Amino acid sequence: MNKPVPVARSQGHVLTVYVVLAALLGCVVWSYWPTLTELRAFWAGNQDYSVGQLVPLVALYLVWRERRVLLAERAQPCWWGLAVLAWAELMRQVALYYGVASGERYALVLAVAGVVLLAAGWRVLRCVGWILVFLLLMVPLPARIHEAIALPLQRLATMAAVAALELLGFFVVREGHVLRLDEQTSIGIAEACSGLRMLTAFTFVAAVLAFLIHRPRWHKVVLLAASIPIAVFSNALRSVLTALVVYYAQNPALSEAFHDGAGLAMMPLGLLLSLGLLKFLGWLSADQRATSTTAARVSPRRANGNRHRPRSTRADRGPRSAPAAGGWSWCWPAVWQWLPRLLQGRDRV
Repeated sequence: MNKPVPVARSQGHVLTVYVVLAALLGCVVWSYWPTLTELRAFWAGNQDYSVGQLVPLVALYLVWRERRVLLAERAQPCWWGLAVLAWAELMRQVALYYGVASGERYALVLAVAGVVLLAAGWRVLRCVGWILVFLLLMVPLPARIHEAIALPLQRLATMAAVAALELLGFFVVREGHVLRLDEQTSIGIAEACSGLRMLTAFTFVAAVLAFLIHRPRWHKVVLLAASIPIAVFSNALRSVLTALVVYYAQNPALSEAFHDGAGLAMMPLGLLLSLGLLKFLGWLSADQRATSTTAARVSPRRANGNRHRPRSTRADRGPRSAPAAGGWSWCWPAVWQWLPRLLQGRDRV
């Protein structure tokens, strides 16, 4: 069953394989259309995951960007794709039975991977593997994971805002997630301001940048990991700026408009911070390459200099002189020379 089907390497056969792949993907979309409709409504109603609606479009662009590599690969269908599709369908049915929406959404991504494996084989699946992982960003987090992340982020945003305002000279009274600057001015760090929206957005931006740039793999890993502190910093900065506007403007309408505008302004800031991080990593790699190049240039010179001045060996210096016969007989003349002096000194004493 797992024996791959032999295929010709002609361009026409490759196009046929991708046409079949597109048809199978259309069947998957038709089968999961209720799930996709529910996802679209969730994206529209929950701002924390609104960036998910951009993920499928960007994924299609990334596939189109890699079209030459995909056409050059040997598309060889594999029957193991049926096993992956069966697993995805089982996962979907279990999620529907127990009412777990996240399981059905993750089954959609797994079904897409199974179709790619069935129609095009392991080589093509390996080429688009990271794009399939990127599709997971369109799926909202399960409720438990969402609460486990959102609540600590909300607490961290509150603590950061309090620390920054106190550094600016304000006397802040914290009551849970409400900050009181005086008797008339207070600002609340709601759950919607926890920073989860920025976290999902910056993770999306960092993932797209990691796909588009041509850098070492560790640069991309650092970029993805840095999206978390960048999101936390940007959210804290927005909270502090909003508190300052609320304190000095004393206008609720202006404060609300600034709050929304500051949230949008943090996206360019996060992008600039990500680009600055990439610039720093580029300088770091350039310094490492310069150091290694300098070491490679110096080493041949040292080797050439040592080649003209060979080190003398024991054979070149000749054999070591052997001790006189009798073992310790060489020391007797010294003993006879110093013994009378010692005796004379003893007589004086």
